[in-house]
Amino acid sequence: MTPDPRKPDTDTPDADQLSEALAHLNSAVETDSIATGAARGLVYSVMETLGTLIGDPDLPEHARSGYEGLLETARELRARLESGGRGGN
Repeated sequence: MTPDPRKPDTDTPDADQLSEALAHLNSAVETDSIATGAARGLVYSVMETLGTLIGDPDLPEHARSGYEGLLETARELRARLESGGRGGN
């Protein structure tokens, strides 16, 4: 069956979903309610997803900009996890 091009691709997360995922992950890290290894794995997964989305040549520039901002947020969280820091700024 051919997918309907008028319907959004439900397998592709939108920027709001990824932003909420990072916010939830950040909150879990700050409250120490997630193991560091698990948090690292989830951040890595989000970063891989964002990298794939950003690399899509058909992605509109406004969407790319939003995903790039989220990727920077994910990188900051990863850096905090790598340095052993849990709390906010």
